[in-house]
Amino acid sequence: MAHENSYTVTGMTCGHCAASVTEEVEEIAGVRDVTVDHDSGSLTFASDEPVSREAVEAAVTEAGYQLA
Repeated sequence: MAHENSYTVTGMTCGHCAASVTEEVEEIAGVRDVTVDHDSGSLTFASDEPVSREAVEAAVTEAGYQLA
């Protein structure tokens, strides 16, 4: 069963920002179909297993941004 995940990321200002977040979130085990929109700050992805907010927050922080 697929899980849909949606978060808001703050601090992104361009496509490179979104690409950095996408790259880090894609490294979380089981994550797929990552979509990041820097204009709205939206981050959505599907996962096969539940993904903790802490794991997402760590990936976003690694990219240099924060979850709202």
